[in-house]
Amino acid sequence: MTRVPTQNRWLTLAILSSALLLITIDVTVLYTALPSLTADLAATAAQKLWIVNAYPLVMAGLLPGLGTLGDRLGHRRLFLFGLVIFGVASLIAAFAPGPAVLIGGRVLLAVGAAAMMPATLSIIRLTFEDDGERAFAIGIWAAVASGGAALGPVLGGLLLEHFWWGSVFLINVPVVLVALLAGFLLIPRAQSHSTRPWDLAGSAQILVGLVAAAYAVKEVARRDGSLGVTLAALALAIAAFVLFKRRQDRRTHKLIDFRLFANPRFSAGVVAALVSMLALIGFELVLSQRLQLVLGLSPLQAGLFILPIPAAAFVAGPVAGALMPRLGALRLLWCGMLGAGLSLAYAAATFDMSLMVQLPGFILLGAALGAVMTAASTTIMSSAPADRAGMAASIEEVSFELGGAIGIAVLGSVLTAVYGAALVLPGNVVAPGTAFDSLDEALAIARTLPAEPAHALQLAARGAFDAAVLAVIGATVAVTLAAAILLWRLSRRADPALPHTISGHG
Repeated sequence: MTRVPTQNRWLTLAILSSALLLITIDVTVLYTALPSLTADLAATAAQKLWIVNAYPLVMAGLLPGLGTLGDRLGHRRLFLFGLVIFGVASLIAAFAPGPAVLIGGRVLLAVGAAAMMPATLSIIRLTFEDDGERAFAIGIWAAVASGGAALGPVLGGLLLEHFWWGSVFLINVPVVLVALLAGFLLIPRAQSHSTRPWDLAGSAQILVGLVAAAYAVKEVARRDGSLGVTLAALALAIAAFVLFKRRQDRRTHKLIDFRLFANPRFSAGVVAALVSMLALIGFELVLSQRLQLVLGLSPLQAGLFILPIPAAAFVAGPVAGALMPRLGALRLLWCGMLGAGLSLAYAAATFDMSLMVQLPGFILLGAALGAVMTAASTTIMSSAPADRAGMAASIEEVSFELGGAIGIAVLGSVLTAVYGAALVLPGNVVAPGTAFDSLDEALAIARTLPAEPAHALQLAARGAFDAAVLAVIGATVAVTLAAAILLWRLSRRADPALPHTISGHG
């Protein structure tokens, strides 16, 4: 790529950031829309989880293939192509008449997002040649990524205050049109590697593995889940991952070069990206539902309650990028993850207290995760040569999206399982078994009962849901603190000259 004029470099970053904001917002924008969406479409608990999870899960499966396809065809071309698909899919999802069509629209959204996401980071990597400028640009990119995911519930609540749930998708269309025109005119063309083969079979293998693994997790959490179906899905996932690994080991042109993980810096970045998104998505998923279904807040009120998290993340991303040359990416990784774990523990301890008491924990969580995501992205991208920018970007994005998908699949399933186990129907309540599937269904059943048993069912179901939310937060605390210890150990391996301290140069 020829050197890009300074003004065009920052305009390019603005275009990429606007598209990235749409992509990351769509991971979480449905959180505040879930109660109204579930009621309007008569979606079951299982359909609700797939509506949320289809997007990050399919995106994670497609990212390795589409990241390397960008190396072959050119990242600008793939970015613009992804924008078109994303805009069309947004229209389909906005006007979906039922859960099946909405899930299909979310899958198509994931295809467009998977084409765009590695292209955004690759174009930044190739456009900003100065290390300082690149670190600051990636800091802005990470702030948009983390802040966008955290901002999703706020935007969803604001839209639902005035419009129907489909508006959370329709809002994408004008932004896509502007970004498409600006991208076509301003994003510079880069050299492509048209002779590099694209591994369609490998991309399909990893997608099958991820979907099958998520299906197995969800089946375990179902009240009437089948052990046979769970084992079959798990066997399919393992087989797909094993075949993918063997295929990549044999190929000259790989979707994922597993030798990169021998570098402890690269591995630390991947772990940090995965766990930071798991923590953010898992916490927001359960918190936004509790605020509406247990505390009775409106979607907008729920979104504003969560607002300190994205606000802190937006500030922390660029600040972390500016401080990274002095503090070091590795130190930011483990310190930020430790801060996230402690802030989640604080959230559990102040669970039933006022917003003013909970506010410091939200701010610390957003700031910690914003710093971690910036450091993770920088560490991963700086560990790969320029001709592997697409591969590095796809691995980086897979880490984030897979973390989000795991957060939804595993923590959402923990929420369902603990809720069902904790719910004890009062003696004066006779209700169908679906009351044990989700709080939404229990509240819907309560609306059909006489006043006294309805009130008793509501109290029991909300109490069970609170127990499930605390279980999810507790699990997230354990994961983040374990990740902080692992990142600290990886940082020691990255600089063996300092056996008892952490290097300040990431």
